[in-house]
Amino acid sequence: MAVRLKDIALDLGVSVVTVSKALRGNPDIGEATRRRVLKRMRELDYQPNMMARGLASGRTHTVGLVVPDLVHPFFAEFAKSLSGVLRNSKRALILASSEEDPEIERQEIRTLLSRGVDVLLIASCQANLRNFYKLGDVRTPYLLFDRSFPHLAAHFVGSDDVQVGEIATRHLIDIGKKRIAHIGGKNTSPAFQRLRGYRNALEANSLPAPESVVVVCERTEESGDRVGYEAMRQLLQLSPRPDAVFCYNDLTALGAIEATLDAGLRVPQDIAFIGCGNLRYANYLRVPLSSIDHGTAELGRIAGEFALELSAKPEQEPRSVLVPPRLVARDSTVGASPSA
Repeated sequence: MAVRLKDIALDLGVSVVTVSKALRGNPDIGEATRRRVLKRMRELDYQPNMMARGLASGRTHTVGLVVPDLVHPFFAEFAKSLSGVLRNSKRALILASSEEDPEIERQEIRTLLSRGVDVLLIASCQANLRNFYKLGDVRTPYLLFDRSFPHLAAHFVGSDDVQVGEIATRHLIDIGKKRIAHIGGKNTSPAFQRLRGYRNALEANSLPAPESVVVVCERTEESGDRVGYEAMRQLLQLSPRPDAVFCYNDLTALGAIEATLDAGLRVPQDIAFIGCGNLRYANYLRVPLSSIDHGTAELGRIAGEFALELSAKPEQEPRSVLVPPRLVARDSTVGASPSA
């Protein structure tokens, strides 16, 4: 049977209240008593009943996370880093996937709110999240990550995606490319902002950006490689064809490179490619992929600490935390040169 607070109290000859105070770190018991109680807890491998504590405190010690795709490398790495922070604070993480479907996302949010999560983290696929609180309990604090909504006053953790687009495009310009295309995402803030950064860099260098070289795609997260392949086939029909492509993420870049190689062209000599996300295995691909690293593990760590703050103090003014991106150059842009 599981060890209870009552068992420890009887064993030590103290009250259950004293044992509870030692566990919670209350200052109104003696230090010697606290040490004796905690030592016995360790010896008996006492595990707190989180459900009972939740009923008493009104908290469940859980954090909900809704992502567009659980198996996408970015969201998987983010969840792993987030979970590590929560684990250290004795919190549990409950994961849910929206499958990039707004209705599924609404269902998952309702389910997590009904479970009484202390904080909710969302990378939303909604076109508009202004009516978020119609989905459930208005008391649950929430934190947006990766995807923001300009007209919603909300806490946010993410990348500076305009800078992502600018750094990626400027790198392609710096290696001498002139006809730079973009395979972009659709209806999310990272997609809009990376496209804006791409256009900013072209304009700053007096390079053209005709609409024909921008291909906007859906489902770039879970089907990015297939989407990138088809988008690149479309770009290869242009005359003159692009000599470089900035891709929304690494998966779309992988598909686009495959389409280029299948067409008998060379990477990066004929067409250079850069993605975003710095996929863990990008250095071991058929053509090692240049990418913009937006600090996925750091985003997860910051989001975890932010969630713990919101759990303790839900009433905070909305604030945003942006992690600066950095360039990682590999063979898909610079041939066999060392990584930058």
